[in-house]
Amino acid sequence: MEQIFLVAEETFSAVVCFILVWFLIKPYLVTREGRYLGLPLGFGILGATYALAAFAHSYPIFMDPDFSVNDLTWLQLIARPFAFAFLTFTYYFSKKPSKNTHLIWNVILSALLVAVTSLIILVFVAPNSAFGNYRFLSMYIRGFNIACLLYISIHTLRSHLKTQDSKTITTPLGYILLGISQYSLLVWLVDGSTKFPFYGGLVLRWAGLILFLIIAYRTFYGIPKKEL
Repeated sequence: MEQIFLVAEETFSAVVCFILVWFLIKPYLVTREGRYLGLPLGFGILGATYALAAFAHSYPIFMDPDFSVNDLTWLQLIARPFAFAFLTFTYYFSKKPSKNTHLIWNVILSALLVAVTSLIILVFVAPNSAFGNYRFLSMYIRGFNIACLLYISIHTLRSHLKTQDSKTITTPLGYILLGISQYSLLVWLVDGSTKFPFYGGLVLRWAGLILFLIIAYRTFYGIPKKEL
């Protein structure tokens, strides 16, 4: 039952992320500006890691017992911090519309893409020798994820305080939920005596992603036709 729950949870998270990508890619398709690629890339990579995790957890329920999912497990772990890095840099450059800023963002975007591609190749070559212990690396990565989400939460909360719009509070709340989710999973990795932080972290992740889905839907479809 636990494996079935994990497969369903990761699959649901992946589906929500891919729906968010469908919403978030629209500004880039209209403007063709690279700075609008950060959010869809971030949630796209995040969704891909959840899909890989679902595929890994499905073993041995749906897979051949001889099929190894170790590479997929390493891959989703290594790729996930890049998702939060894309989101962080997107918000960092969101208030800096100068030409130099666009150039710097394009350079960072290219560097992140090259880095994630290189690590993906390295994962399939020799993940254990290249990255060491999975549990300890997972702790460091979750710490990095928490730092990224903390910055994004503060950034979006400041924007909310400036606008004083009750509708904008949902964005920092979504990132705060994702941050607490990462913290709960980190606590579970350090302690491990109880699985309450683990399942609590998964539930908080659901809540954050669903909140982002509601925000995206209201942003693109919440304007009454008479106002168009």
